[in-house]
Amino acid sequence: MNLNINKHKVEEARGYAREIVAEFKPLLSNYSSVTIERTVVRLMGVDGATSDGEPLPNVMIDHLAAANCLEKGAAYYLANAMLSLSCSAKEIAKQIAERSLDISKVDLLPVDRVFKFIEALTEEGLDKVRQQREYREQMWEKFGARKTPAKYVIVATGNIYEDVIQAKAAVKQGADIIAVIRSTAQSLLDYVPYGATTTGFGGTFATQENFRIMREGLDETGEEVGRYICLTNYASGLCMPEISVMGAVERLDIMLNDAMYGILFRDINMKRTFLDQYFSRMINAYAGIEIQTGEDNYLTTSDAIEKAYTVTASQLINEQFALLSGVPSEKMGLGHAFEIDPAMENSVLYELAHALLTKTLLPDSPVKYMPPTKFASTNVFRTHLMNGMFNFVAQLTGQGVQLLGMMTEAVHTPHLADRALALENADYIFKAVRDLAGEIVLKHDGFITRRANQVLFEAAAFLGEVKNMGLMKAMAAGSFAEIKRDENGGKGLEGVFKKDENYINPFMDKMQQELEV
Repeated sequence: MNLNINKHKVEEARGYAREIVAEFKPLLSNYSSVTIERTVVRLMGVDGATSDGEPLPNVMIDHLAAANCLEKGAAYYLANAMLSLSCSAKEIAKQIAERSLDISKVDLLPVDRVFKFIEALTEEGLDKVRQQREYREQMWEKFGARKTPAKYVIVATGNIYEDVIQAKAAVKQGADIIAVIRSTAQSLLDYVPYGATTTGFGGTFATQENFRIMREGLDETGEEVGRYICLTNYASGLCMPEISVMGAVERLDIMLNDAMYGILFRDINMKRTFLDQYFSRMINAYAGIEIQTGEDNYLTTSDAIEKAYTVTASQLINEQFALLSGVPSEKMGLGHAFEIDPAMENSVLYELAHALLTKTLLPDSPVKYMPPTKFASTNVFRTHLMNGMFNFVAQLTGQGVQLLGMMTEAVHTPHLADRALALENADYIFKAVRDLAGEIVLKHDGFITRRANQVLFEAAAFLGEVKNMGLMKAMAAGSFAEIKRDENGGKGLEGVFKKDENYINPFMDKMQQELEV
């Protein structure tokens, strides 16, 4: 089923998006953040927490910031101390936590010696990521490619051990992707909790140990069912690159990683977010992790018909930010959602137009398609039927990742039985209309074609306006999701700093070189 859209308008829209994103290159080149530096020291071996739970990466970076040394980058001071004192990175961090060491006062060794040591540490840190990337590729060869659309279900108990039990049950019922929903408000924490966690509200804390526990459980069940099961979590909020690197080391496969979501929906400072998403996505690209974006969230605050163009515009902006970080198209799970009011006449035709436009603009992307939640109700039979229509549109338009809708969405956190029914619904629809798209030819001037082009033209015009204003000013004006954010407001701006002329981030440098960005 081919959609005939105006190719010149596509190029115009993409050109605007490219120019919008290009304006951020000076920010990305000249500034860093505390969480970027925490990511660097994690890759160099700093891990663990103090007796009162403060993560050692935070201890180290806060110490360097207080000593006015952060502008040169954490890597140089940490490597110099490791060499001078013959200690591991973790031992250095522990001494700082115990207040027995001031890293800024350690005598500086010859520069060439320190740089040679940094080079070795960089190779060692990135090798852990490469090994997991290669292992994932071996699993794809062993079990075969993931199904399309891939069936994506969530677990969100707050207890990682209970999450594993529910995830294994979902896999045995046919799930291809397990997403561990993150505990409410973790995105606002400027640190990553340490260790396994058994309490969380509305989800489970994203920690490296929790990643390891779930990955181990999914690998075990994947062997039983003969499929490689993908694991998803959230690299968003104030710790984007840290969570990405923990996911890379523990072999997560997909990361929710939007360039603008934290600004709009969590009121995180713009500059902090754009800096952090840049390095976060670069880590994901290097690790072979798919990113997923959050355009679906726009339709929770805006009308899905009137503001459909903002979804398309955001997809194209997210695409350009991803390319800037080295993410290839086949790893960009750009998002959209089935959120049109079902009471509207021809609502499914509108949805077909929007879904086909997304897939036509992003043919190589494993597009993430989100279920109807805005109009879900306590009438679970109606919601189940809406989810069936959602699955029908997904199969017909070739979406990449299908986050399955639950019939009890508006009632309670889904039970195992709710997930089983959602998987049964998707299985039935996907099989029933498997090859239907190849039998359908769209009218050249029909409703679906006209509607898709209308959204495209509106998106191009909107992107032109954003280019003229600048993205940060456009967001301040409420152009996206009808939410206004101040360029210098929000959470986390105090964690942004200008780099010294001698600043180094060896991991970013190496990744840029190998990703050719």
